[in-house]
Amino acid sequence: MYVIGGLLFPLALTNCQNEKNGNEKIIEKPDFEVLDGKVTPEALAALGRINEAVPSPDGSRIIFTLSYEDIEENKSNAEVYSIDADGSNLTRLTHSSYSESNIRWAQDGSHIIFLRKDDKTGKSQIHSMKSDGSDQKCLSEVENGVECFEISPNEGKIVFGSPITPYDKDKKLFEGLPKTTGRLIDDLMYKHWDEWVTQIPHPFVADFSLDGISNPIDIMEGEPFECPMRPFGGADSFAWSPDNKSLVYVCRKLKGKDYAFSTNSGLYLYDLTTGETELLTKGNEGYDTNPAFSPDGSSLAWLSMQTPKYESDKKRLMLMDVKSKTKRDLTENWDYWPEQFSWSKNGGAIWFTGYYEGVSPVFKIDVNNCKIDTVASGLCDFASVSPIADNAAIALRHSMRSPNEICLVRTDNKEVKELTSVNKELLSQLKLGEVKMVKVPTTDGKLMTSWIILPPDFDPNKKYPAILYCQGGPQSAVSQFWSYRWNFMIMAANGYVVIAPNRRGVPGFGTEWNRQISGDYGGQNMKDYLSAADYIANEPYVDEKKIAAVGASYGGFSVYWLAGNHNGRFAAFISHAGIFNIEAQYLETEEMWFADFDLGGPYWDMNNSIAQKTYATSPHKFITNWDTPILVTVGELDYRILASQGMMAFNAAKMRGLEAELLVFPDENHWILKPQNAILWQRVFFNFLDRYLKDNK
Repeated sequence: MYVIGGLLFPLALTNCQNEKNGNEKIIEKPDFEVLDGKVTPEALAALGRINEAVPSPDGSRIIFTLSYEDIEENKSNAEVYSIDADGSNLTRLTHSSYSESNIRWAQDGSHIIFLRKDDKTGKSQIHSMKSDGSDQKCLSEVENGVECFEISPNEGKIVFGSPITPYDKDKKLFEGLPKTTGRLIDDLMYKHWDEWVTQIPHPFVADFSLDGISNPIDIMEGEPFECPMRPFGGADSFAWSPDNKSLVYVCRKLKGKDYAFSTNSGLYLYDLTTGETELLTKGNEGYDTNPAFSPDGSSLAWLSMQTPKYESDKKRLMLMDVKSKTKRDLTENWDYWPEQFSWSKNGGAIWFTGYYEGVSPVFKIDVNNCKIDTVASGLCDFASVSPIADNAAIALRHSMRSPNEICLVRTDNKEVKELTSVNKELLSQLKLGEVKMVKVPTTDGKLMTSWIILPPDFDPNKKYPAILYCQGGPQSAVSQFWSYRWNFMIMAANGYVVIAPNRRGVPGFGTEWNRQISGDYGGQNMKDYLSAADYIANEPYVDEKKIAAVGASYGGFSVYWLAGNHNGRFAAFISHAGIFNIEAQYLETEEMWFADFDLGGPYWDMNNSIAQKTYATSPHKFITNWDTPILVTVGELDYRILASQGMMAFNAAKMRGLEAELLVFPDENHWILKPQNAILWQRVFFNFLDRYLKDNK
């Protein structure tokens, strides 16, 4: 055994655990009965959730993970499945009480490598199995577990991320105090998202075979920086060169206060022979992420943002010639941006998905002339795309009416063929609301793309209560997304008309529309919301006196702001994880770059007109205008927007004498993830709305 950066490794890591994990229950597809066709919280929990569709090297098969929730066990579990590329031969490959993830093909498609918790270490480890699901075994025994991995093209090496103990901790202070719970903090970024930063991930390169991994090397040994980056970085932070001689990884080589105020991540080229590292993106101070080599290794593509601190800047699809290091922006003349991309098989093009006018199509761009073709589009979102031939690719597709399914898209006939239908039976029993697009006039003469969702069995001669949905982000698309919490079908099933506007500050409508919200939180985007509320109130089938505004995160901020500026438009408000006091938010949040850029700067900078304008419109400054019932929900593990923000809002409402409720989850973060908590959240949500928006409640 030996120690590297706080991790303990055996020299050879093999066969540590078979598939049968502990004594925990294996979560299966629930036996759920639909009553009266209504979408309920329990119905949402019964739906299967598809992720990680990965085609085999020859494109003939697809592996994917499918998870189900168990309400009684209060958790979910993902299993690995395979299906032929024509949609036949759906096969379950794992039967484990622990979830599988990070699935990859190996040995020309004869084996599958994946992550799963191991009983011996109690951590997530690298496992293998044959492509039929047999011969499952554990290949690693990393003390702190493995968070993600990528195998080299010749499968002789593997890079994986694993947490290490930061290098600059003074252990002498804690000697003889094994039960102390104190944390000594001397810099920023001491907590992130939903955890205290007691460890940071590092990238390790090791020898790889089906017998195990060995000779691991921390390729950032001695560097106090994280890779992959928290909280969302994973295997997409790594890219192996096709010749197996080098590796590109993503890292923001900053710490403490510098880290908290910067989005300057870089792409670093690590030479396996010399051990030398080269920064490839020097000069760009915004995000650089998602590296991917072309099939022949001559080019490197990645996503890049140019503006420092602006984490919602336009994503540029960049291309670098590996030999000359010259770079060019493939999407320079396209005022939209990719969200996920993959190289074509011949290397002449790149397939990608991206938000475009309220939906997320599949596109294909020629890397030579930058011509962009739309491969597949519709009233849906394509969430990922992986080519299996020069004219075909596998993609995930969802909409407001259904969760992810795997489909095949083609360039020759623009055909979209659905390959899986794991939720078809359940969805067929549910009465789903109709979704339609409308263009709402705004106060500055624009037309705002908005979605209206109608209740099942809609009768235009009736009067319905309505919901204005306020999006989070703030720069998050209001596309054809499927959510298990902010789900429009369950809102419609409960008898509500929903309007979801693409107000200022969302992607998919050009750079100007997206960026306008920064430094203008209480400005035009709030006018957009009021325009949407007035639009739906004027529909003959809506009761204008029974409209609520709901939202989470920035949407929760929007609800608080509207509560003080709505002039009687709304009968109820619901805010989850929303910002109530912007001045407090500037100092409380962990990713300081976001608050510094989007709010315009610190509130004490009296000479900063943008910042002063922002803080002048903080929701807490309009509390004297609050006159409407409000429900506030928070998670105490939310370090992005602290639960205290919601508690302040609730306290203010009660002190104003308003009818108000506060729902607190001590074990949840920015989202409500545990099945029983999610169901309680939905029950409280509709119980509150029904009380104020429906008669005889």
